[in-house]
Amino acid sequence: MGRCILDSWTSSWGLGMSPRKETRSTNPHLVNLIRLLRKKSSKNEANIWRDIASRISAPRRRRDAVNISKINRYTKDNDQVAVAGKVLGAGIIDHPVTVAALDFSVQARHKILGAKGKCMSIPELVEMNPKGADVKIMG
Repeated sequence: MGRCILDSWTSSWGLGMSPRKETRSTNPHLVNLIRLLRKKSSKNEANIWRDIASRISAPRRRRDAVNISKINRYTKDNDQVAVAGKVLGAGIIDHPVTVAALDFSVQARHKILGAKGKCMSIPELVEMNPKGADVKIMG
């Protein structure tokens, strides 16, 4: 009768410690975007959208911030680039590219459009290129 029965979490985590709470995005636009990317990935058999969805579902402090100079360095004329984060305006770009990202700084958008490129959201790129052919992920 003097036996103490511990519930499952106290015996596995030790007394006084609670299990770590799982966190995820509460932004409804991001949740819908992640859901769309996973759906399009399985429908079109394009693993690139699943990869971008996993990068977007990471915490905000781990999301990518890509400068224009990096896009300029690793792309050629009329390439398509996806950034699972924000595009920043440091550097120059001297050829037209299509860039899809979660967000653009004002200066980055101005420089891309000034080089005759295109700035778009990730869902627009998915609709334009459902298979994800020739899309480069920058991060």
